[in-house]
Amino acid sequence: MISVSRLLCGAQGPGDSLRYHSYTDGREPLTSAPVVVWNCTNRCNLQCLHCYASATEQQTGPEMDTGSAKAFIANLATFGVPAILFSGGEPLLREDLFDVAGYAVSKGLRVALSSNGTLVTDDIARQIRDLQFTEVGVSLDGTEFINDHFRGKHGAYRAALEGISNCVRHGIRVSLRFTITGSNYHDIAAMFQLAEDEGIDRLCFYHLVYSGRGSTLVLEDIGHAQTRQAVDSICNLTEDLHRRGLNKEVLTVANHADGVYLYLKLMENGSGCAEDTYELLRKNGGNSSGIRISAVDAGGYVHPDQFWRGYSPGNVLERSFSDIWMDTSDWLMAALKNRKALLKGRCGRCAYLNLCNGNMRERAEAVYDDIWAEDPACYLTDKEIGLGERCGGYY
Repeated sequence: MISVSRLLCGAQGPGDSLRYHSYTDGREPLTSAPVVVWNCTNRCNLQCLHCYASATEQQTGPEMDTGSAKAFIANLATFGVPAILFSGGEPLLREDLFDVAGYAVSKGLRVALSSNGTLVTDDIARQIRDLQFTEVGVSLDGTEFINDHFRGKHGAYRAALEGISNCVRHGIRVSLRFTITGSNYHDIAAMFQLAEDEGIDRLCFYHLVYSGRGSTLVLEDIGHAQTRQAVDSICNLTEDLHRRGLNKEVLTVANHADGVYLYLKLMENGSGCAEDTYELLRKNGGNSSGIRISAVDAGGYVHPDQFWRGYSPGNVLERSFSDIWMDTSDWLMAALKNRKALLKGRCGRCAYLNLCNGNMRERAEAVYDDIWAEDPACYLTDKEIGLGERCGGYY
C-alpha cells in the first residue's frame, strides 16, 4: 500500500506503524510475522467481475470449521502476527464469523473486515463495533450503474451505501475500496465526494491484478497514460482534502510504481519533503508478498498474498502457519524474500528497485507466464527509472 496522504501531505494514518517498519539490511523486515488476509469463505452474494477469489453464491470448496479456525488464529497470535483481515468471498456469510473474530481479539490480534457492505444491517454494524473491529472495508467500483455492473447485481450500490451508513452511525472506521479499470477510472473524483458526503475515513484505490475472475479483465485494464492520469487525480484530490482540513487517509494498492511516481513528482517540484518521502518508501520496502503480507484461503491453504491463488507452500490444517511461513526450503517463499536478483527486464534494472521490490509478480505471470518478468502495469518511463531514453523491455 502507498499512503498518498502521508507521502504528499504528511498526514499519519493508523496503519503507518505496520507500513513503515525499518529494514535490517535493505531486504527483510525486522519482524518475520506478516499481516494475514484470511479469505474465510469462498461464498458471496454478489458476482463481481474482477473477484480475485472467484467467489460464488454456492460453496465451491472446503472451509475450516470453527475449531480449526480458532487453532489457526491461536498460532497467528503466538507467532506475533500483528493483524488479521477477515475477507472472502463475503465474510458475513460465515455463520461463526463473530465468534471467531471475537476469539482473535481476545488473543490480542488487530482485526479488520473486508466486505461488499450489502449485508451490513444496523444490528451487524453494532456487533462489529462491539467486537472492536478496527475497520470495515467496503468495495465500491464507481457510481451506481457502473458499480452494479461490476458487482453483477442491481441494487448492490444502494445496499452498500446503507451498510456504510450503518457503520458510520456506530462510529466504525470505514474504508472505501475501489479497483481502477478502463470502465471506471473517470469515477475517482466521485468516490472522493462520496467519502465526504458519507463520512468515510479512508479511500483505497486498487490497481487491477490479473487473478481469479480478474484474469479475464486484462484488456479492460487502463493503459499507462491513463494510469498516470488516474494517479494524478488521486494526488490532486488528496491534496485538496488536506488543504480544506478534511482528515481522510488515501492509499493506492497493488502498484508500487505509485510510490516512485510520487517521489519523482516531489523532486520535480522541488519539494522539501522529497527526501522524507524517499525514506518512508525505503522503509516500506515495496511489494511484500511472501514477506509482510500473507493470505490463507477458506480451505486453509497459505498463499504469498491474497491475489496469488495458484500456489501454496502448505495448509494450516496440516502444519502451523508459522512453520509454513518460516520454512524457506519452499522455493517460492525463499525466492520472494530475496527476489531482486531474480527479476528480469525493466524491473531487474530499475534504479528504484529498493523502493518497489519488483511490484506485482502475479501480473508478470499472467502476461508473460514468468513470475520474474517485468510487471506490465509499471507506467514509469525508461528515463524515469534510470534506463535512458530507450531500452529493450522484457527479455
